[in-house]
Amino acid sequence: MMVTRSLTTKSNRLMRHAALVLATALVWGATLHAQASPPDPREEFNFDYDGRFTFLRLRFEPLVTWGGGFGRRGDLQWDHDYPRAEQNLMKILSELTAIQPHMGGGNIMAMDDPDLFKYPIAYISEPGFWTLTAAETESLRNYLRKGGFLIFDDFADQQWYNFEEKMRQVLPDGQLVELDPSYPIFHSFFDIESLDHYHPYWDYPARYYGIFEDNDPSKRLMVIVNYNNDIGESWEYSDTGFIPIELSNEAYKLGVNYIVYAMTH
Repeated sequence: MMVTRSLTTKSNRLMRHAALVLATALVWGATLHAQASPPDPREEFNFDYDGRFTFLRLRFEPLVTWGGGFGRRGDLQWDHDYPRAEQNLMKILSELTAIQPHMGGGNIMAMDDPDLFKYPIAYISEPGFWTLTAAETESLRNYLRKGGFLIFDDFADQQWYNFEEKMRQVLPDGQLVELDPSYPIFHSFFDIESLDHYHPYWDYPARYYGIFEDNDPSKRLMVIVNYNNDIGESWEYSDTGFIPIELSNEAYKLGVNYIVYAMTH
């Protein structure tokens, strides 16, 4: 049975969560900017576009930040696991598939950057802290409608509600469908027969959601959501022994499948 979660329904729980998030933001002194934030210094090292596959990570002004001061940047949330996660994933992608990606990492880009439309796949980390300007909202909506594919990762528990609220802004009529192993994305390269995964640190069972074009599961999957999971963490630490190899292997299978699916649909 297909399980869906409409993005147009506002539950009382969502309203309570929104109030809690607002209060937390005020306590921590978070500032939501009406305009896009200035470029991240690391964008200076972006690869120039040349048609080769490039891992693209999208940045945003985080709802809440911690740390910083004395010349140090606070926790930006969106940059978790950067750049080792994409560096390691690109090694696997290059070794196992015919895709020849840019090695050594990937690009960082604002959500309303016009160059976003040159990249078929974009990755968003920590959407529990995701914020959107009007320009970013319109840009992501057009990106998805024109064939783009978004991967959401690294969030759990009540962080869902901020993600759901922001996703509703981008695609007001979209429906989040809970995915099981029968969906094509889990067989685009590796045959993934089970999704009995857990968050690498918390005892949360991972769940996978998607949004399909026209809310029709027979059409193109536009969004994949790794909820109660953090596959970027497993990519980052896969060569250190810090993450169990079984967990890293499953995370790589998901990452490769996501990219192959998006590149062929």
